[in-house]
Amino acid sequence: MASKGGKRGPQGDGGLRLKTVIRNGVSYKYWEARVTTGYDPKTGRQKQRSFLGKTQKEALQKKQAALAALNNHEYLEPTKLTVEEWLKVWEQEYLVGVKSSTNRNYTQHIRNHIIPALGNRKIQQLSGPDIQRFYNQLLREGGKIRCHDKDGNILKKDGKPVYESAPLSAKTVKNIHGVLHKALEKAVKLGYIRTNPADSCELGRVEKKEIRPLDSEDITHFMEEVQNHPFRALFLTTLFTGMRRGEVCGLRWDCVDLEHGTITINKQLQNIPGQPGAYRLVSTKNDKSRTLKASRFVVDLLRQQKEEQEKMKRLVGELWHDEGYVFCDATGRHLSPSTVYHNFKRIARNIGIPAARFHDLRHSYAVASLQAGDDIKTVQNNLGHHDISFTLNTYGHVTVQMQQTSADRMDAYIQNITEVKRENEKENDR
Repeated sequence: MASKGGKRGPQGDGGLRLKTVIRNGVSYKYWEARVTTGYDPKTGRQKQRSFLGKTQKEALQKKQAALAALNNHEYLEPTKLTVEEWLKVWEQEYLVGVKSSTNRNYTQHIRNHIIPALGNRKIQQLSGPDIQRFYNQLLREGGKIRCHDKDGNILKKDGKPVYESAPLSAKTVKNIHGVLHKALEKAVKLGYIRTNPADSCELGRVEKKEIRPLDSEDITHFMEEVQNHPFRALFLTTLFTGMRRGEVCGLRWDCVDLEHGTITINKQLQNIPGQPGAYRLVSTKNDKSRTLKASRFVVDLLRQQKEEQEKMKRLVGELWHDEGYVFCDATGRHLSPSTVYHNFKRIARNIGIPAARFHDLRHSYAVASLQAGDDIKTVQNNLGHHDISFTLNTYGHVTVQMQQTSADRMDAYIQNITEVKRENEKENDR
């Protein structure tokens, strides 16, 4: 049994005392310095913290450091809170007011990457080098990702998804850093940690991915391939309006004005977090609606779609679910964005562009609009970009065809003013 005893230190060193502890018959001595760190708001009693040292000098130095921190309002009460515990609190109490998709992305980064690597660390002991090593490991070795078969379906074993490891991109690591930094910043504001250890981390350079729009030949082949496809109207409407996948899947007839040829985009179909296969309508990506003037081709396409839908209604009768979706299944229910994507991938493989993504239809529309002479502001509005600088950064590159067209326009302008000048000179000579 341990026995404790002690005596006060030299006068003037209040709160400093020599203590003795006996364990297994052996006597040990150490110095203890005590500091009042505050007062309990309920009882009014002092809250004290002990600092131990093998020597009187060591204990006194720790005490003086604590007093200096208190005077500078930098002292933090020790906490046993781990990174995992704090992230769960942050998710539940402070991650509010964000879109469900943002919440889902944050949660995935926390569950798949941050907690497995750093979850057991005490939040007050987490350092910048710890986080930097974590980021570097993600870039080298990566984290878990779900495996898919050739048709894009999730591979499963014993009913559970199969995962594999792969290095993460600099962009993904940057996103993970954003989540961790935001959570730690809130911990700083609440007084759990003095500074944000993620501030000192260096992130890898994010390389801008080159967009891969379909060229004229690809578009021709694509239109031929979807001629008899049940999603033909959806695919071609996407290609010639630039709508996002969630926007076109969530488009309803009350947002389509066939008489005036306009489409109002004010919502998107989005998966409900934690409920695979369950969807709901939410606001657009930037929370802003937009109305675009559709081409005559798209208007005719939508008229045909409406006629086909009326035929389906009469065919299925009471089984029809009148939910108002422009693109739906045989009973009127919305299409799954995942199903739409996998059908597109099969078509892309069939026409020899297996790497194409559904989002490339949107890129194709933007590039075609610019090549047709639309100004960048019009393209920005039609695409629903929040900032025109994003549109410029994404599509500001000028193709050889556009450069030649620009040069031809300048030649025509020069020729015109030259001819006007000659005509004026002839008039003066007369």
